[in-house]
Amino acid sequence: MTDELLEKYDQIKEFISEDEFLNEMNKLKKENLNVSFMNEETFADQIIGRYVEKENEVLTDREEYSSDDIGLLEDGDKDKSFIGVVKTISNPRSFKTRKGNSGKVCNVDVEDKTGKIRVVLWTENIKHLKNISEGDIVHVAGVDIKDGYSGLEATMRPRSVFEKAVDANPEDYPIYEEEITPIKDVEADTKVNIIARITRIPPIRSYNKNGKEGKVASLELQDASGTISYTLWNNNVDLIESLDLNDGDTVKILQAQVRERNDEKSLTHWDGRIIKGDFEVPDFEHEISKIGDLDDGDSDIEIIGVVTKIQDIRKFIRKSDKSEGQLRNFNITDGTGSIRVTLWGDSADLDINKGDIVKLIGGTVVYDEYTQEGHSVNTNFSTQVSVNPKNLSDEDLSIFDAIREKLQPMPIEQVVLGDEENVDVDVMGRIMSVGDIRTFERPSDGSQGKVRSASFSDGTEVIQLSLWDDKSQIELEVGSAYLLENARVRFSMDSISLNIGSSSRVIKLSEDDAKFLPSFETLEKMIYEYREISDLDEYDENVYVIGRIFEVFEARELERDDGSKYLLRNIEIADNSQAIRVSLWGDNAKREFDEGEAIKIQNPRVDLYNDQLTLNIAGSTAIVKPSDDELMNLPSFEELKEAIYVPKEIEAIEDNDVNVRVTGTLKEINPDRLLLRKCPHCGNNIGNLDVDSESMCDFCGETFDEPRTTIMIPATLEDETGEITLTFFDNLVEDLLEMPKEEIVNIVSDEPGALDGRIEDLEGLTVEIIANVSYDEYNEDRKLNPRKILQKYY
Repeated sequence: MTDELLEKYDQIKEFISEDEFLNEMNKLKKENLNVSFMNEETFADQIIGRYVEKENEVLTDREEYSSDDIGLLEDGDKDKSFIGVVKTISNPRSFKTRKGNSGKVCNVDVEDKTGKIRVVLWTENIKHLKNISEGDIVHVAGVDIKDGYSGLEATMRPRSVFEKAVDANPEDYPIYEEEITPIKDVEADTKVNIIARITRIPPIRSYNKNGKEGKVASLELQDASGTISYTLWNNNVDLIESLDLNDGDTVKILQAQVRERNDEKSLTHWDGRIIKGDFEVPDFEHEISKIGDLDDGDSDIEIIGVVTKIQDIRKFIRKSDKSEGQLRNFNITDGTGSIRVTLWGDSADLDINKGDIVKLIGGTVVYDEYTQEGHSVNTNFSTQVSVNPKNLSDEDLSIFDAIREKLQPMPIEQVVLGDEENVDVDVMGRIMSVGDIRTFERPSDGSQGKVRSASFSDGTEVIQLSLWDDKSQIELEVGSAYLLENARVRFSMDSISLNIGSSSRVIKLSEDDAKFLPSFETLEKMIYEYREISDLDEYDENVYVIGRIFEVFEARELERDDGSKYLLRNIEIADNSQAIRVSLWGDNAKREFDEGEAIKIQNPRVDLYNDQLTLNIAGSTAIVKPSDDELMNLPSFEELKEAIYVPKEIEAIEDNDVNVRVTGTLKEINPDRLLLRKCPHCGNNIGNLDVDSESMCDFCGETFDEPRTTIMIPATLEDETGEITLTFFDNLVEDLLEMPKEEIVNIVSDEPGALDGRIEDLEGLTVEIIANVSYDEYNEDRKLNPRKILQKYY
């Protein structure tokens, strides 16, 4: 511990030990690591202050705090004291430390007859300014002197003194004169005090200078003599919010800097102060125009109305410099008419929603062929946009409330029963299902578009949605509630749907906001009918099934006739009654499923394939998690396996049996047909055709580089009751030979018959398999199609 710290510790050693003192010092160091004006002596003073309450009273009596002339202060002076008159007080500014902590700083210029100095007050000092104004004579003590941005600065510490010098003689100090300058008389490169009324507060704008982000706002002021702009930069912009400045307020602005550019003078806020109050300034009222009276070419207009339609922000690239810009359109209505308003740049980020009251000061009415009214309002950087302004008249509020009442979402049933096409509506509901994104080519210009389908319900009706291009990328959650704004009604041959395009909005709602909607489970029961799997029929619609997955197959990439690729994955599910295959296409095929997982499938397409029903997961189908109540009636995975994989002896097998569990011994194994090579286009067997880069299929005439190869082992399975033929394919052959398919194909392709001995060794192997049964009409005999090998042994 240094001598200085030891001296400070001696003041409180009767209260805490030396170790406790040092521990407290370390805590304060960590808490204020990024506060540059605080040092060890500062921290020690803070600790002392907790135990010695009279310290502040004694501080100014100490010799080192005797009053100095400001003109004699020098950089590096410590614990100095002086008395002077307050010339300027800045508004407190907020800042963030490098650790993210918040703080405030305020500058006060103090002057005596020997000089002037700036006093820097930090967060804990600003309270001393509560009863201080310009012109007061103050006593400042316990400050450190250093060079600052504009000269010497006196930096306050937590226990520094800043108070009125009640015994000071005003004649010993400079006179403070608060001369108010009329706006028309301000001169360039001077500092002035003005009293004026705020007539306009345009939106805050951002900028980038030398890689650093900044912000700026220019207020418009007016007094009896004229008007002028008043610019706030960076942190000073926050004064608009902290002082609650609005158009129409009167303010006194002290020490504003006057600048001149292109023969036009303006004011800039730097070290001065804004005081909001009730000052004598002529009233100024903008003439509010009726929207219905606006004409092309009207400029600097003021309008106010309710937002009846709003679009999402749209990004664009400027042709001039390839930089990114943004805009946002919305419509406002005042009872006499409606008009579209376009906001640009940072103004587009304003938090505006349908039903808000918006006042615009500044803007130009322009011809617009894309609007119903034939014109719109274009704004600029000086346009003031006030959202839900205060002090509206009762008459205006009555008009606006009536408009708002008409903005409620429409029941979907009302949309479906309507007879107007191409109108925009708002609806609220829950997503019942979501389809895959599909791409298409626009015939007009050949560009590629995207569309996704979804079904949507509020309990009154179900309606199909088509989400186009960017809107198709929105991640819609089945069961979640959404508000759809500006959805376009579209008629088709036998139904009504909603288009969700560039001007539409998709707003996800919280469950609190959606409390008037039926729950997803309730909607599901209203729309879909529950079926056990055994009760399903081909072409069933609007049904849902609940089952547990008992087998998941690998996703396969297939090719359409036009050469495009798509994915297919099959899974099998079962409930208390039966099992069924489920085919998942496209993005659904990418989903990961686990054996034993319970799922609910809403509105599948029920098809008959090879005399067996299959559930196809199409665009209007949803796969969701069952509720706890629904799971109560679903057997466990182990129970399902016992029920579905029914053990049978060979003599008991019947035509079209599914998922039978058969145990037997392999015999009559044929190794000659291990590789089955097919044309990748038509699927026909190409036999021993030599394949090169231009091989041609004798059946379809198409050329190909590589055949589609399947590995297979035909055999006979025998138990004590009889025998039956079967053929193992691909992954089951890999299991039997304990070799990967690629290795098998390579070995046999290089040396036919190389694996014959290994295959013949399977003779006498006992296997327990899961298989489906098919009937071979040519041989008039049943055949097993193995799906899974449960176990194998000799």
